[in-house]
Amino acid sequence: MSTSGILPIILIISMLLALLMVIVGVIAMAKNGNFNKKHSNKLMRMRVLFQGIAVFVFAAIVYLSR
Repeated sequence: MSTSGILPIILIISMLLALLMVIVGVIAMAKNGNFNKKHSNKLMRMRVLFQGIAVFVFAAIVYLSR
């Protein structure tokens, strides 16, 4: 599998992980329990990390497709 073939897979995985972090964070905030107090900041950081990876991989795909 070439580099250009694996980048879209990494992009999809990072986008799905970012979406999962958003969903878990929203559910935790809705319940407003102990889990939210302990993990809300970490969930936000993980979401930002996965979004950053997705943006970087997307930029790499655009750059390599030229």
